[in-house]
Amino acid sequence: MGTENSEKKIYSAICSVMSEIGAIGKNKKNQQQGFAYRGIDDVMNALQPLLSKHKVFVTPEIMEQRREERQTSKGGNLIYSICTVKYTFYTTDGSSVSAIVIGEGMDSGDKATNKAMSIAYKYACFQVFCIPTEEMKDPDEETPEESKPTKKTLTQNQIKRLYAIAHKANIDNDTVVEQVKKKFGCMPCELTKQQYDAVCTGYEKIGSQNG
Repeated sequence: MGTENSEKKIYSAICSVMSEIGAIGKNKKNQQQGFAYRGIDDVMNALQPLLSKHKVFVTPEIMEQRREERQTSKGGNLIYSICTVKYTFYTTDGSSVSAIVIGEGMDSGDKATNKAMSIAYKYACFQVFCIPTEEMKDPDEETPEESKPTKKTLTQNQIKRLYAIAHKANIDNDTVVEQVKKKFGCMPCELTKQQYDAVCTGYEKIGSQNG
């Protein structure tokens, strides 16, 4: 009737995928820093035919997300996203196994979370299916330069002022949030001081025109 007293099919399905997957080498090259890496598309291209063949599919669930604004060594700003993602691998009898992984991504625009999720999925697959990686380095082999989170500069009073200026321009809070997320890829409370001043100035101009 069920799978309680019999082997769950997901175990044999994952083992079948493991027996057929080959090594995934570093076929992509980072154009800025010149290092080679394995792209998420390399992993998907290698896995998709085998997942389909052995009737396995995957669903993601964001367990936690944190966003920080960080400063580069040259003084630029980066959005840094850290996602804890639960990936559940299912097969035809409804049985499943789950893997919870952490993905980190950074971007100067609005793609930090996308990158974090791609990295999380890539390494979930590496670990669940024990995918050979040819020359993956041990994490103890090198220590990267540490980056420092930038301090949040906006106070609660500044946020209230922002919404008050927007209201005078006949713009409600939800619209402010939507516009800030679209333009800067963050919530109003995560704006830098420079971004905050620009948004306030923009709404003040709209308010003066409406007045």
